[in-house]
Amino acid sequence: MTVLYLFNKPFRVMSQFTPCDDRETLANYIDIPAIYPAGRLDFDSEGLMVLTGDGSLQHRISHPDHKLSKCYWVQVEGEINESAINALQNGVELKDGLTQPALAHAIDEPAGLWPRQPPVRYRAAIPTSWLSLEITEGRNRQVRRMTAAVGFPTLRLIRASIGPWSLDDLAPGQSRIVELSTSEQRKLFPKAGRGSTGNAKTRKPRPRTSPARRGKRSPR
Repeated sequence: MTVLYLFNKPFRVMSQFTPCDDRETLANYIDIPAIYPAGRLDFDSEGLMVLTGDGSLQHRISHPDHKLSKCYWVQVEGEINESAINALQNGVELKDGLTQPALAHAIDEPAGLWPRQPPVRYRAAIPTSWLSLEITEGRNRQVRRMTAAVGFPTLRLIRASIGPWSLDDLAPGQSRIVELSTSEQRKLFPKAGRGSTGNAKTRKPRPRTSPARRGKRSPR
């Protein structure tokens, strides 16, 4: 069994342990030696991150060859329409090329969603709406660029799931442990061991230069 840590990254937290100016990092919330994030989440995005001490598994989770789907809850400016949803589903032309088709549909605001601090700016004359967007790519700020390209800028972005793992009832700043068996890994990553994606070695622990403290549970 391999141990994974699921973490709900709060807004404006860097998805790294090393210090970064005066910004909060994972070290402010997680005090577990020798684990590392399997993929990143933008400073101004929230939600699920997966961390592990297994370097090979970390590489497979984050590598686009394995195409683990990532589902996002996206609050956008304006009332999302069917034309924009269809465009997201069929692929959007960005500066770095056409995106792969996504699973997209309008949703109500997710139940039990925690308040963001600071909150999204309220504008009485401009409504907002929510959609669920599931992608398998990992381009830089891809979701934000996709919604902007179809005319609906992203106001708030929350990653709800990565592959089989989801936020569930995790509050911002909290983490929980899950186990992944060898057989489960084979099902998730049938390409493991082929080419460069199966060659990553387990990382060695390295010292952290700032003390870690656990975050407080945020209200839901």
